[in-house]
Amino acid sequence: MSIHLTWRHLGFGLGLLLLLSIVLLAQEYRLFDRAWFNVQQAYEAEDVDHTMGLANYQVEIEGWPLGNLENVSALTYDPDRNTLFTVTNKNPELIELSLDGQILRSITLEGFGDAEAVEYVSPGVYIISDERQQRLIKVQVTDSTTRLVAEDFQQLSLTVGDIGNKGFEGLAYDPASKRLFAAKERDPMRIVEIHGFPHEKSEQPFKLQVESNITRDEGLFVRDLSSLHFDARSGHLLALSDESRLLLELSRKGEVLSSLSLLGGSSGLKDSIPQAEGVAMDHQGTLYITSEPNLFYRFKKVE
Repeated sequence: MSIHLTWRHLGFGLGLLLLLSIVLLAQEYRLFDRAWFNVQQAYEAEDVDHTMGLANYQVEIEGWPLGNLENVSALTYDPDRNTLFTVTNKNPELIELSLDGQILRSITLEGFGDAEAVEYVSPGVYIISDERQQRLIKVQVTDSTTRLVAEDFQQLSLTVGDIGNKGFEGLAYDPASKRLFAAKERDPMRIVEIHGFPHEKSEQPFKLQVESNITRDEGLFVRDLSSLHFDARSGHLLALSDESRLLLELSRKGEVLSSLSLLGGSSGLKDSIPQAEGVAMDHQGTLYITSEPNLFYRFKKVE
């Protein structure tokens, strides 16, 4: 009798421990928050004027290899050239791509450390981040540029939390208000808004303002941030998570409006996107994603 009760109690304890482990794991991956968002989306009619409708996007180019590039990280759209730019952090280079993932040219980066993000600001002007040193570097690129040296350009060092290898993974720029968004990957996961960099008028005093929205950041049901994109038409921000395999659309207030799953079987994907590191959108609303080590994806919205 006592032996039977002992085994019964042991089984109950193990079951309870397993259940607790599952709950803690779900909380770690924000699965409850994500599931609740999906439930809300299922019962709410989509307002096309309110959201970009990421759930309506379907892949049309999947896992296209970008030549022999290694550790492709980040992505930005250049509306003047109608091309894309990415950076590699192994043998650092700035790479220009066509909208179908063809390599157009490569520019050697010297002194940029761990280049993790690139963002278009204005014609020929980009910001490149050095993740490990948490530096933002403004560079200028022309048709003839083949080499960029970090020390030749304007820089901003900005520390948010521990440095390590969890610094600025994503950048986005709002041209109307001249805000630069910088995403810290995790520990803590943060999106900061920077006013005053890049400094455009050297004859005027340098004024820098850095803002954060901790409530918004803690409400994101993703485990990390790997890239950002600002959509000037809607004023919304796209936030990409590699570990959660998810792309979120954030309102001006920081609310999650829509999402795009990067798992196989979703959005027409045959396979999951393995390590999504860069996201960009062109003026027609076409969505582009890069994944380490060298994969390229393009999504179109299905009306």
